[in-house]
Amino acid sequence: MSRLNSTRRTFLQAAGATVGAAVLSPLALSSRSMALGKGQSATQDDGPADYTLTIATTPIELAPNRILSVTTYNGQFPGPLLRLKEGERVTIDVRNETDTPEQLHWHGQFVSTDVDGSAEEGTPFIPPHGNRRISFVPKPAGLRFYHTHVRAGANLAAGQYSGLVGPVYIEPKQHAGNYDREVFLTLKEFQPTLSRGGDMAMNFLSPTQQVPALRDAGESKMKASLAKGMPHGYEVGYDSFTINGRMLGHGEPVRVKAGERVLFHILNGSATEIRSIALPGHSFNLVAMDGNPLPKPVRVPVLWLGTGERISASVQMNHPGVWVMGDLADDDRHHGMGIVIEYAGYKGKPQWLPPQPFKWNYAHFGNSGAGIAQPDQVFDMLFEKQNAALEGFNQWTINGVAYPRDQMTTTPAFRLQEGKRCRIRMRNASDDIHPIHLHRHSFELTRIAGQPTSGVVKDVVMLGGYQEAEIDFVANNPGLTLFHCHQQLHMDFGFMALFAYD
Repeated sequence: MSRLNSTRRTFLQAAGATVGAAVLSPLALSSRSMALGKGQSATQDDGPADYTLTIATTPIELAPNRILSVTTYNGQFPGPLLRLKEGERVTIDVRNETDTPEQLHWHGQFVSTDVDGSAEEGTPFIPPHGNRRISFVPKPAGLRFYHTHVRAGANLAAGQYSGLVGPVYIEPKQHAGNYDREVFLTLKEFQPTLSRGGDMAMNFLSPTQQVPALRDAGESKMKASLAKGMPHGYEVGYDSFTINGRMLGHGEPVRVKAGERVLFHILNGSATEIRSIALPGHSFNLVAMDGNPLPKPVRVPVLWLGTGERISASVQMNHPGVWVMGDLADDDRHHGMGIVIEYAGYKGKPQWLPPQPFKWNYAHFGNSGAGIAQPDQVFDMLFEKQNAALEGFNQWTINGVAYPRDQMTTTPAFRLQEGKRCRIRMRNASDDIHPIHLHRHSFELTRIAGQPTSGVVKDVVMLGGYQEAEIDFVANNPGLTLFHCHQQLHMDFGFMALFAYD
């Protein structure tokens, strides 16, 4: 869902497959592996790599006459789909052919700090025109992804504004098998632009309960800032919207047959945007969120994904025709955020019909909150916005502290005891939705906007404006652990903190 209205397209531009991402087999990739040269950083030196990923600036075609130069993995967007096997070690060579240091983050996996891909945790950079070999055991099973993890700041060609995003599917040891085929979709915007302000719609979230004290504090601070003559802080909008790197109507359709059960694996690879997806005449049987199975399948008419979230949902193909599967926001869909679903034997103009109104409530995907174990440690966090405080950009703080801009590591704000059950109580004193991400761990939602729940295990959760949420996790992966908002603009301007193990 776009953060800005249609006038964003008038602002000065700041930077310039068939269905599913291309799949690279280990054999094909290893034949293209490159030897590591001097200055290499490696965890395993012997033999060919299982996979090779090359970071380079390349042209990509979103539509005829819309060719952009962006940084990609292996010259494509999205990066190649990596199908790994749970529990089987993999070796990956990463080559950086750009002029700037890079980080490759393995989002949602339980890996060590030297592999995770976060400089804040101490992961070595992949040097310009250099290489790094990494080796790890993929886990847990399910839909994960990899992406750059460098700060972009005001550079809208860097970080996740670029094309450095690719899906990972870790094959479970045992398959459910309740589908006929899989389709992988990566949602992403291009051609980012800066604007002054723009309200983020939150009416799709449920419960709608806000905390009066948080709302009063946030609104008061904003009014005081504007009264001093400060403008609204910068926000980011986009000119081009894509699924699997192609604008609606300019890529290959998803070709299906009546009666098929299609398992869609959907990744929101955006730097800043919340996305929605609907398919006219069909519903989604939601089976996993962020790669983790739900306690029970839940049928919904619309999918909502914050930045970095993933959803696996099956669709029974029982409404023949040619349809637009796309975003509910007309402006974004008209500018590319959609893909055509074409039944065998049907042709013609793809049709779009808006679904019935639907509220997105994480608690509905889990169980009641009864029986939640009490935590051993509790961490209270207050998220606040300092309007336009950093050269026109908003500054973000956790408990009054913004993560330093001039250093990659800092003193950890929170200490974990290994093996303990930990709870983070989050309070959002801003009107923004924050997709909150915890590295190297998964967490269980235990309370969302005042509603208790259990059984929903994730690594990103959207926290609504002026709302509260609680998440529990087990401190079982020692090392520095980064906690941050996955909205690039928020992360870059202070919305990060480190956990450390005692």
